[in-house]
Amino acid sequence: MAVIETDICVIGAGSGGLSVAAGASQMGAKVVLLEGHKMGGDCLNYGCVPSKALLAAGHKAHETSEAAFGVAGHAPAPDYAAAKDHVQAVIDEIAPVDSQERFEGFGVHVIREFGRFISDSEVQAGDHVIKARRFVIATGSRPFVPPIPGLDTVPHHTNETIFDLRERPDHLIIIGGGPIGMEMAQAHRRLGSKVTVLEGAKAMGKDDPEAAALVLENLRAEGIEIVEGALASQISGTEGAITVETKDGASYSGSHLLVAVGRAVNVDKLDLEKAGVEYERGGITVDAGLRSTNKRVYAVGDVAGDLQFTHVAGYHAGVIIRPMLFGLPAKARTDHIPWATYTSPELAQVGLTEAEAKDEHGDGVFIARAEFEHNDRGIATGQTKGFVKVMVVKGKPVGATIVGPQAGELIGIWSLAIANKLKMSAVANMVAPYPTLGEINKRAASAYFTPKLFDSPLVKRVVRIVQTFGRP
Repeated sequence: MAVIETDICVIGAGSGGLSVAAGASQMGAKVVLLEGHKMGGDCLNYGCVPSKALLAAGHKAHETSEAAFGVAGHAPAPDYAAAKDHVQAVIDEIAPVDSQERFEGFGVHVIREFGRFISDSEVQAGDHVIKARRFVIATGSRPFVPPIPGLDTVPHHTNETIFDLRERPDHLIIIGGGPIGMEMAQAHRRLGSKVTVLEGAKAMGKDDPEAAALVLENLRAEGIEIVEGALASQISGTEGAITVETKDGASYSGSHLLVAVGRAVNVDKLDLEKAGVEYERGGITVDAGLRSTNKRVYAVGDVAGDLQFTHVAGYHAGVIIRPMLFGLPAKARTDHIPWATYTSPELAQVGLTEAEAKDEHGDGVFIARAEFEHNDRGIATGQTKGFVKVMVVKGKPVGATIVGPQAGELIGIWSLAIANKLKMSAVANMVAPYPTLGEINKRAASAYFTPKLFDSPLVKRVVRIVQTFGRP
């Protein structure tokens, strides 16, 4: 058994683990990186990257079918297998950035084995024992497969297998109406499949209701059947003929089944008890600095609980680098973390929703709003559905919701403002090129000042005095 002594041992080569390994090694720390499966983790191989690539294929098919601007549309002939070739090509192009060879080039010692703790300061990975001053658990999460009767005997997909499917589903049934379910529903519908989404509670229930309603309206208009309050109670059938029964007695049949009801954190193989690291179902117990109950051990990304997004894992990596390498204090925060669902229209959020802001701040909240139907670029390109609304308290944004074209791109400015505690005037003073969709953020910021300027008797009185008695 080979013993390796190092400064930092990172367990998991997903977004968070790779960010820690790259940053620490390039700044002079000795780093060992353990990965027993695929470099790049879930995001590259099963999540963000392939899903957006498949959505792009679906968007192309949908765009071809629509007549607009004097150009006739025509019925597309989507090639599902070719669309999956596109997905794989995208993964292959990005993969070298996350490759073992690249990280070894940084000086990282990469071991392609799963790691498990054997003491509070040692991890075993294959034939290696790694002794480290600090450990970073970045093992991510996997699809949660609920214990629905019959599911264990019926062929079904999760996000880890759906991208390997080469034959287009005739009728895809999706259990779960969250972001993954809705993105896959629209992608498959646009590529020619019939799609039924079964949601046990409310579809897109974690999002702003007004924004979610606009997305759901558009999905239904494209022919996607979305059934809310449909809690799956029994699943039966064989490949190509699957039936899902719900607790209300309804029955839905299709050719394929995708389960997209949430995530389960990957902690079961780590033997955390041997390291004195406490954890719960939702993740490892960490303090504000992402340190576990073992002071040597940090956790980042999905396994640290809370928001499960690739960009959060990367952000966590930046937080823990400060104390690990420089001995400086650092705390993670969530108020400035944005997220997006990449349906058409897109839906993006940062900070508090309208309901959350009103619950927390009461009458102290001002809702600044702008509509895409008044955005000149949106009008020119036929993208007029949607809105921006910003929750403002004492002149500063505490949250923003955007639903509409490129919402995932547009939300960034509000994340910037919240992260740096900027006032609404900072966005209102920005000059955006004309015509751009980005102007809508400036319009929303300006809307905060409109009643203060245009509806104020005092302002009008001052203007009259200046115009009457001021210098010409």
